[in-house]
Amino acid sequence: MQNPRLASRYAKSLVDLSSEKGQLEAIHADMLFIQQLSKTNADVVSLLKSPIIKPEKKKQILAAIFDKRVSAITSAFVTLLVTKGRESNLPEIATEFISQYNVLKNISKVKITTAVPVDAATLDVIKKKVQAGTDKQINLESAVNADLIGGFVLESDGNLYDASVLRDLNDIKKQFTQNIYVAAIK
Repeated sequence: MQNPRLASRYAKSLVDLSSEKGQLEAIHADMLFIQQLSKTNADVVSLLKSPIIKPEKKKQILAAIFDKRVSAITSAFVTLLVTKGRESNLPEIATEFISQYNVLKNISKVKITTAVPVDAATLDVIKKKVQAGTDKQINLESAVNADLIGGFVLESDGNLYDASVLRDLNDIKKQFTQNIYVAAIK
């Protein structure tokens, strides 16, 4: 169940608490761990969403998973979520925490998607080009989508720059289906 307002409020509270305690970096690392865990382990997500498993059992299981992997603040936060019945929102809260952390630290997430894997030197050049237009620190993520055929798609701060062959082919296809040339002959 998506609840962005709830996730934003819990994440903001955790950001404020971790900043106050001087553990913002440690909590950020914990949230990255939780986000990665929720993306790669469907069993943990099922545990968080399960209405059948009692809250006390969830606390025990999550304590065993997070034991010595996360800080005391994060562990207490997860326990609080389970107590309040909000544990199903933990992956969403972790994502929102990372987003708020990036805003706080002036970090911009940029994703480049190409048809073939790009080497590290080319990624460094792209990172420098993107960073040249802003004062933000750039966190570059690369992905591969063979459907693009060639070119790239760059996503940054809600903006999308599509320089792929697939988009060009779709534009040409749209022009042919509209068939503006036949109408101009009459």
